[in-house]
Amino acid sequence: MAMKVDRRKVIQGLAVSTFASRAWWAEAAEAGSGKTLFVGTQTGTASKGAYSCKWDPAKGALGLLGLAAEAENPTFLALSPDAKYLYAANEVDSFNGTKGGGVSAFTVDAKAGKLTAINAVSAMGAGTCHVEVDKTGQAVFCANYTGGSAASFHVLASGGLSEAVSHFQYSGHGPNAERQEAPHAHRVTVTPENKFVLVNDLGLDCIHIYKLDAATAVLTPSDPPQWTAAPGSGPRALRFHPNGRWAYCVHELISSVEVLRWDGAAGALTPIQEIKMTPDDYTKGDATGSEIVLDRTGRFAYAANRGVDQLVSFGVAPTTGKLTLLGRSSCGGQTPRHIALDPTERWLLVANQGSDGIAVFRRDTKTGLLAESGKAFPIVKPQCLVFV
Repeated sequence: MAMKVDRRKVIQGLAVSTFASRAWWAEAAEAGSGKTLFVGTQTGTASKGAYSCKWDPAKGALGLLGLAAEAENPTFLALSPDAKYLYAANEVDSFNGTKGGGVSAFTVDAKAGKLTAINAVSAMGAGTCHVEVDKTGQAVFCANYTGGSAASFHVLASGGLSEAVSHFQYSGHGPNAERQEAPHAHRVTVTPENKFVLVNDLGLDCIHIYKLDAATAVLTPSDPPQWTAAPGSGPRALRFHPNGRWAYCVHELISSVEVLRWDGAAGALTPIQEIKMTPDDYTKGDATGSEIVLDRTGRFAYAANRGVDQLVSFGVAPTTGKLTLLGRSSCGGQTPRHIALDPTERWLLVANQGSDGIAVFRRDTKTGLLAESGKAFPIVKPQCLVFV
């Protein structure tokens, strides 16, 4: 049964740097040994940017620290490998007086839960919905959903960003007239060996493949230049297995997960398996897959499915990477946009955009199973969860 977030409590507690009644957050307010969680949000009258929370791994509880940085629609966040810098995708159609979205760079003060702006640059396309950092920390990439494009940026000595050093504008459409009327880049993923960058294109049913020069952040089309998904599937999210040999692609429009073999030498993807996320008896047709994560052991994977508002748990075969359904459970709210395992991996956190809350579920690290219900912490329009 889905948990209900009391919107009245959210509204009653609104203030300059806090979303909710202090009583909701009291449980972890004194947590001193946990990590800091940064939360990207959709901004508006009740949200002003990226927020920070103190995480208590013993209790699975969050303590709100407040507004980490005022920013315009920082819907996705990415941390540098040394955790000194954080980059935000500004998902807007006009940014700093320029048409299109933006990418903002910040220094990180994890203890205080604060982000200090370094600079912000044009994303070279509207609706910037995703940002990624390479494994050297020298390159940053973004996907522009509305603009149907992707770009790369060189990281400066300050941690700030150069103007775009690569930009790719896509064209065409898919068979779904409502959702695939144009290209829609949705995810940028650096491959495990840091030699390629993959761009999921929900509108064109493909994953674009680029060679990466990490020293300069310059991207060049690879050969093959893309992997093509089934027509109308809408490849949205991508996550690599810890062994680097398999990638897991969430198809938004058909709510499935496709397992792909990655050849890091050739820069090529090959299908292995596809598995449904929705129950067999679900007939409403409004389910849309959004995100997937794997644990550090590579034995378990978890995906979020909107519409039906469920978390789907999978076992991962150690020799093939194939998925086996372990179970489905409530996401603890509505419209799960993003999910993340905490650093201990004993908890799974869900950013429920539609019900203005973060749900926290206990996870059995041996069986991979999630608790049927969890705790809910109200926060307005959460979009992305990043631990530091």
